[in-house]
Amino acid sequence: MPCIQTKANVAIPPEKETVIKTRLGQAIALLPGKSERWLMLTFEENTHVYFQGDGETPAAFVEVHAFGALSDGPCEKLAGAVCEILHEELGIDPARIYVKFEATSHWGWNGSTL
Repeated sequence: MPCIQTKANVAIPPEKETVIKTRLGQAIALLPGKSERWLMLTFEENTHVYFQGDGETPAAFVEVHAFGALSDGPCEKLAGAVCEILHEELGIDPARIYVKFEATSHWGWNGSTL
């Protein structure tokens, strides 16, 4: 049950959002046991994101939340995929993208917890 939240200081046109959604849906499989079937995505465009004191140059902050444990290798692969996707689709330099991973043992869904 992963969730990927993307905040960027650039516009995300609907057609680009659809492509990013599809590509992130495929990339989530880089985390063992995760798939698009349970993936939730959120996008915040034109958000105030400052990196190194600069809020004009495209930048993004991406949070990947997942139920259960995460290990280094798969997280590194997914971080690479996220940076590649946002670079190719939105023109954001990977050096201006932070990707945060957070594993949790408590996750609520459908009125209860897992």
